[in-house]
Amino acid sequence: MQITSKMLALSRTLALSKLLRRTLDVEAPLALRLALALGLLAALLLLSFVVTMAIGAVDVPLGVTASIVMQQLGIPVGAAATDVQWSIISHVRLPRVLTAALVGGALALAGATMQGIFRNPLADPGIIGVSAGGALGAVVAIHFGLRSIHYLVTPAFAFAGALAAVMLVYALAATRGVDPLTTMILAGVAVQAFIGALISAVLTLTANVNAMREIVFWLTGSLSARSWTHVQLILPFIVVGSILLLFFARDVNLMALGEDSARSMGVDVRRVRLIMLTLAALITAVAVAVSGIIGFVGLVVPHMVRLVVGPDHRIVLPTSLLTGAVLLTWADFGSRLLLRPQELRVGLITAFFGAPFFIYLLYRRRQGTSL
Repeated sequence: MQITSKMLALSRTLALSKLLRRTLDVEAPLALRLALALGLLAALLLLSFVVTMAIGAVDVPLGVTASIVMQQLGIPVGAAATDVQWSIISHVRLPRVLTAALVGGALALAGATMQGIFRNPLADPGIIGVSAGGALGAVVAIHFGLRSIHYLVTPAFAFAGALAAVMLVYALAATRGVDPLTTMILAGVAVQAFIGALISAVLTLTANVNAMREIVFWLTGSLSARSWTHVQLILPFIVVGSILLLFFARDVNLMALGEDSARSMGVDVRRVRLIMLTLAALITAVAVAVSGIIGFVGLVVPHMVRLVVGPDHRIVLPTSLLTGAVLLTWADFGSRLLLRPQELRVGLITAFFGAPFFIYLLYRRRQGTSL
């Protein structure tokens, strides 16, 4: 029986390897290594789901939690759960954990994409103003009390603000048909500074204490009270956007060698860059729309991944996606657990661990060490 199960697992790994070879255009040994890495990360993510959902204000046994997760996946196995346990896991913790995984994966994948496109190891999804624009949209909606219309109005404004900021940055950088990376980065810095001033002005004019607290809540990032509606809202955008980004992994490798080298190998640099920036901005905007600003995930995760798997973006992009999902799942778990029954903002958790890593990267760069 054990031999049969091992053979089945090996056959699934080989099948995944073949699929990855066709999708990402990788060689057989690389595809097999990638399949093993993704399989390990997927198993770690599933384990993270079970553990982080089992522990909380009301603890649920791990076996019961795993059973409920399997039943949600359509696999009727495991121990019986009480109605209270089923309600806690299915309606409260599972959608929150799924939202954390989707947001973390999107931010990490967008960060890895930005670092590859800009050939800048310190780039992250906020470099083109998407996070700042999302924050401004949410702050405006909260300040004017538009949430009373519908609870999804704030995410909608955040999404619109994020896309508007990206469009403004690209319009500034593409003046006269030119879109150099340096100009785009400078335009992103300018737009972020302007948006920051607008947010400060709105905060100054906000007299409502509850609105002020909600704005601070949004600016520090949180996954509190995320529901199945939020999961359904972001799932199609992040899944489709992430899959499309993975198809361009080989092009990112070539663009990392320089634009001239990429063009000589048949890459339409301007078109590919525009498509990838649009997709990265889209998944980041969707993530910001339901979580607020969560910093350092898009910066730190790609570096963590490259330390283990190397610089090849055909491996870096998909593994960053799953690693970001795992990291933010545990960060959100820490935000719920550390000051229980009170709750920290998940953005504070990621900043607390991400900032020292960022300082470490700057130190390596100062010492002349490649990042």
